[in-house]
Amino acid sequence: MNESTNISQPQIYVERTLAIIKPDAVARAVEIEDIIIRAGFSILQRRQVQLTPEQASDFYSEHFGKKIFSSLVEYMSNGPIICLLLARNQAINMWDELIGPSNTFKAQEICPDSIRAVYGQDELQNAVHGSENQICAEREIRFFFPETILEPIITGQSAKDYLAKTVNPTLLKGLTQLSKLKPADPVGWLAEWLQNNNPNKPKINIIKAPLNPT
Repeated sequence: MNESTNISQPQIYVERTLAIIKPDAVARAVEIEDIIIRAGFSILQRRQVQLTPEQASDFYSEHFGKKIFSSLVEYMSNGPIICLLLARNQAINMWDELIGPSNTFKAQEICPDSIRAVYGQDELQNAVHGSENQICAEREIRFFFPETILEPIITGQSAKDYLAKTVNPTLLKGLTQLSKLKPADPVGWLAEWLQNNNPNKPKINIIKAPLNPT
């Protein structure tokens, strides 16, 4: 008799990280973004900005006191940059591998196909920025995309289980009502129904004080 053993699959989380296309590489942004997408990343948000020296100083505050700090602030505030919110499994490590070492010359030597090796110019003008770790990624994402929610995104079986437990029952009720009523605007009707019948909608209990307290 053969017995099958169910081995639970590990949860896979879609990690997010920040990428910056620096002033020296903005003209090649289309090419760089194409490389990013072909590497399996999703670009969730994109924003072109020009930092003031004060904003650049704030963003690179961890480098304060280093010899490169003043040059870095001047360089990053000298022209527009493109900020990208990237997502994929192990996004931080995969982005770090894709861009290569921070020194362009070292990148050209040991990672000749990396973004910095191809598009960078030197140690300072190295085409792109990447978050070093999870803590840095969260801080840097909030710096440029303050409205972003950073909870991990589940995928695979974990996502299916979540949908089956928390989303599908409510959606099924709404679709059942939709098929019975057949409204003229089914999409708008369903959207309003889901908003009104969201089981996770906070409930506020209002306690009325007595009119004539004694």
